Amino acid sequence: MRIVLPAMSLALLLGGCGAVPQSDQPAPRKSAAVLTPRPDTRACLAELGASKAAFSPLPDKYYGAGCSTLGTVQISSVKSDDAKLALSNLGPVTCPLAETFAAWARFGADRAAQQILGSPIVKIETMGSFSCRNVAGTPRRSAHATASAIDVSGFILADGRRITVSGNWNDPSPKVRQFFATIQASACKRFGTVLGPAYNAAHYDHLHLEMSGSAFCK
Repeated sequence: MRIVLPAMSLALLLGGCGAVPQSDQPAPRKSAAVLTPRPDTRACLAELGASKAAFSPLPDKYYGAGCSTLGTVQISSVKSDDAKLALSNLGPVTCPLAETFAAWARFGADRAAQQILGSPIVKIETMGSFSCRNVAGTPRRSAHATASAIDVSGFILADGRRITVSGNWNDPSPKVRQFFATIQASACKRFGTVLGPAYNAAHYDHLHLEMSGSAFCK
């Protein structure tokens, strides 16, 4: 597994979500890199591997204007208690974000689905991770601009049901509403910032899970 890291670090910026497509990114700038990962990155990659997540480390890139993907991985699935949880539409995510997301998916989301909805999760749908953009309606860079946020839009269960934030957040079923309330509460204990439909109209269709921030949950 080849890992490359930058010679300089970039602070993570707190931010929400916007409507700019994730695929529309500026070309990366060339940046110096070293072949020996920092101790904290080595430790994170080891812990992510121990969680049985399927991932590949990615090279560091600077896009300019406050956008970068440093110490990131491409993650395709995470491990539940006894199965694999597939992930959709994820780009680069920082290793700490991937590690925290893997734990939330297993202990927060999947166990809640089993206990409340009576079926495990087989796939978590997302609206992406990295996107070089600002927080909607502000001049401030989003946390997505440094690959430190994931937008979760829905879940596919083993029994065939598809539960989405946009379609089922206020579902007539009290169990479905309880499921969403439970997984959001679990996320709020793990991530620095969690934003959902109650925050503003820009989040009506997803849960924004972000590493930065200090227990801001809405």
